[in-house]
Amino acid sequence: MRNKVIPNFDEAVSEIPNGATIMIPGFAGPGTPRNLIAALLKQGATGLTAISNHPGAGPNDQRIDLGALVEAGQVSKVICAFTAAPHPSQATAFEKLYNDGTIDGELVPQGTLAERIRAAAAGIGAFYTRTAVGTELAETKEHRYIDGKEYVLEYPLH
Repeated sequence: MRNKVIPNFDEAVSEIPNGATIMIPGFAGPGTPRNLIAALLKQGATGLTAISNHPGAGPNDQRIDLGALVEAGQVSKVICAFTAAPHPSQATAFEKLYNDGTIDGELVPQGTLAERIRAAAAGIGAFYTRTAVGTELAETKEHRYIDGKEYVLEYPLH
């Protein structure tokens, strides 16, 4: 059996390759794995896809969160439920880079985000949901009518 106890944060992120997908919980508050994020900043992996509820706090919040990886240029895509800063006058690094066209973003309804993560854990290949039907979020996705109601196909987030 493989020993899953890692002696330090640097070693914990040492094998994360360029182009990896990472999940970071929360709204940059309690539960944010700040030490692991700091270690990943040092490690330097780039081209990361980040899955999170929010892409990082605004410029006045100096705590390390996903925004630090975004600002460092290590993240190429963010999949999240909330993209805007809590205060419109305090744009996040993600907002600035997205508006400049240097980072990709995918906005996902919060419940769908949670279900896409759960689907990956449960081995579900895809699922249909009514969330986002009729919005810009569903424009490029497969649609299907089930019992007379329109649904959108969503894929798991691993």
